Amino acid sequence: MEIAIRPRLDRADVEALVRGALGAGLEFTAHEEFKDGFFNAAHALALADGRHVVVKVAPDKGLKLLSYEVDLMATEIECFERGLAAGVPMPRLWHADPEGGVMIIDRLEGGQLYRARADIPKDELLVLRKEIGAQAAKYATVTGERFGYPYRGGRMAADKWSDAFLAMIADILDDIEEQGTALPRPIDAVRAMFEAQRDLLDEVVRPALVHFDLWDGNIFVKRDGDGWVFEAFIDGERAFYGDPIAELVSLQMVPDEEKPVAAEGFLGRPMTVSEERRLALYRMYLMLILVAECKVRGFEPEQEADQLKWANDTLERDFTAFGL
Repeated sequence: MEIAIRPRLDRADVEALVRGALGAGLEFTAHEEFKDGFFNAAHALALADGRHVVVKVAPDKGLKLLSYEVDLMATEIECFERGLAAGVPMPRLWHADPEGGVMIIDRLEGGQLYRARADIPKDELLVLRKEIGAQAAKYATVTGERFGYPYRGGRMAADKWSDAFLAMIADILDDIEEQGTALPRPIDAVRAMFEAQRDLLDEVVRPALVHFDLWDGNIFVKRDGDGWVFEAFIDGERAFYGDPIAELVSLQMVPDEEKPVAAEGFLGRPMTVSEERRLALYRMYLMLILVAECKVRGFEPEQEADQLKWANDTLERDFTAFGL
């Protein structure tokens, strides 16, 4: 699948990047390009010394992106470095160049959960969901200096979560308005609905690290004997510092019977009414991102239509729940 903003690199380009980062004398025995990502280029290389690595390269900085998509490779590197230090299972980070937009990580042994789930017995899948939630909770043990996105000079950073999150909402709504993309409700009414939730948002007082993209494509599992085990999380370019409850948005993008298990693993307790309402706000934010990114990714028409329908249907339900 070709994505308009994803860098186009051949094997020689990728080998040169790895030699420049890890050693001029390195030799390689195999190469594979991953084409299922929507932002960075990702290529796997097998090294003659036995290592298997993945090279990620960010889009050109001159491209038209969304307002929050500033220095996303730097964000991902910070998510990796701080997540790994906190014990989050993630691939080893061999090289990090936030300025150049390049990172090199270990290639994992297993595969993405969304590809494997059809082969996993239901009882094992529920055990995995709980373990995945518990491991994802380790991100939230990391505390940021401020709320919001970590990139330098970003206006979506603040000392209060309400200020940071409402700036995040304002920017994505500005992107949508600039595109002329329709939402299920008028944009001004959507802005006012979010603004009315300041007191609810101000219940959050610690800026916790949130990966915010832990859907089954970014969760790796592998076989262990006759069963399955969780291996690691990948990616991290959507990460920010905010309410840890926001992590459940993507963790609960699963069939209904799996949602409570994911939440139980993550929280270890039922959600409060306030947390449920805040979670709905963060779900709406992600759906707004999915609406906005259709115009900058260069999706095929069918994929764009499917994504817009899913996002707008979800927004319709949550807007209605908030009386909008």
